[in-house]
This record gives sequence, C-alpha cells and structure tokens, in this order.
Amino acid sequence: MEAVTRTYVDAVLRAGGMPTVLPVLPPDLALDALTDIDGLLLTGGADVEPARYGGDPHPEVYGVHPDRDEWELALARSAAVPTLGVCRGAQLLNVAAGGTLVAHLPDITELSHREPDRSGDLVHEVMITPGSRLHAVVGALEIGVNTLHHQAVGTLGAGLVATAVAPDGTIEAIEAGDGRPVLGVQWHPEWLPGEAPHDAVFGWLVAAASARREGSLLVR
Repeated sequence: MEAVTRTYVDAVLRAGGMPTVLPVLPPDLALDALTDIDGLLLTGGADVEPARYGGDPHPEVYGVHPDRDEWELALARSAAVPTLGVCRGAQLLNVAAGGTLVAHLPDITELSHREPDRSGDLVHEVMITPGSRLHAVVGALEIGVNTLHHQAVGTLGAGLVATAVAPDGTIEAIEAGDGRPVLGVQWHPEWLPGEAPHDAVFGWLVAAASARREGSLLVR
C-alpha cells in the first residue's frame, strides 16, 4: 500500500494547517471519518482502476490499489468540506463525479507530461480560465508547473468544469462549477515550496477549512 509522502504534510503545515493522515478504511466509514475534519486533501499516487470509469485495461496502467480507490472515492463522494485533489486526487474527483480519464497521454500527445526527475522544476505552462476559483487562488492566468503524470481528466464529471489546460489542451485543473469549494490540480504544488502560485493552492485549502470551522463563508 502506498504511503503519504512528507511533502504533503509539510505543504499543509506551511499553509498554517494541522494535517491528519487517514488510513485506508472500508468505504462505509467515510462519513464517520469526515465528521471532525475541516478540509480534505486527496493526494497523488498510482493509477485509478480503469473499470471504475468504464475504461479498458491499458498496459501502462500501474500500481492499482482497489481498496484505496474504493476508500478515496467514498471520501470524495461524501465530503461536504473544502476539498483539494492533487494529480491522482484530481483524477479521482473526476471519476467520483462520473467522469473518465485518459489512460495514457503519450497515446494522444507529443508533449511530455511525465518528468519525474524534474519534480522541482517548472516544466511547462498552464493557461487558467479567467474568473475561475483557480484564477482567484493563484492570481494569474498563466503559471509554470511541474509534471509527473501519464494520465489526465478525460470527459468531465457532473458538476465539474475545467479551469486550466496545458499547451496541448490536456486538462490541468478542475473545480466545482456551482461554487462549492472543490479544486483539483494535475501538477504537484507540494514539490514547489516557495513558488507563490503553488503555495497558494494549499493556502486556499487551509483558509477554506478554517472558514468552515469558524462558520463563515469563503467565496474564493
């Protein structure tokens, strides 16, 4: 079973939050697990099982953990708290809403999206939708990102909108279209400490979680 890397814990701490790492549990415990949590971070990791979004098996799909898929899909569907998905986490948010994934990006694009030896580098740009939540969070319409993925959001799930794309059109960010505090980014902001737009992503999650705890409304 995969473990949560320290980079996520440190990113939440830098943003002023107190991280709690949830173990993989039976999916019927998702509501109970979320009772005392103010925000949810769905982290990166191995691929989501293709059958969960109606996809066919692909030889490049790796590391599938059915128990983790079931648990995190249950969390995503149950969460009434501010939620951030990173890489796999963004993809999982889309699958939880009934969307699909691109099984292997090299099958459809020549742009390299998987540069694991450059996790701390800004490898390519993403273009952000004006007026989106992500635009408000990072304060820019174009930012550089790292890139460590071979899959991406395909058909959008119900209620989700794409709010950033790579130069080849690959979806790089999604969010709830109705204003709910749900955001997913395809890159790994936790590997870019000190880069203001990427720190701001975790800052948004912590601020939204704090606002919920205090009973206030966070519009952005």
